[in-house]
Amino acid sequence: MTELGSLVEKVRSKNAGPFWLTIDVFCGNSDVFTRVAALPTARIAALFGVDPAQMKRFDIAELNVVKVSVPRPVVQGTRADRDMHGAAWGCLLAELEID
Repeated sequence: MTELGSLVEKVRSKNAGPFWLTIDVFCGNSDVFTRVAALPTARIAALFGVDPAQMKRFDIAELNVVKVSVPRPVVQGTRADRDMHGAAWGCLLAELEID
């Protein structure tokens, strides 16, 4: 098993408005993209604690990028928001073990 972050070029997360987070996985080449794209959506959703039906996923083969968007657990900027910019969420996906 390999950590996703050691396989790809970069994992980046950011805000996608006050209600959503976006995580981009830059795979670098088509072989790595094929491995990452094989990850089940339900497994990624479980990692972030969201219902798979609420998650948006985009596998962009032309760019070798996998992009997922998930609802923020709290609205950005509220008192309960512990990551105003959404920058820490990519670490969770980078540490995911894949085949």
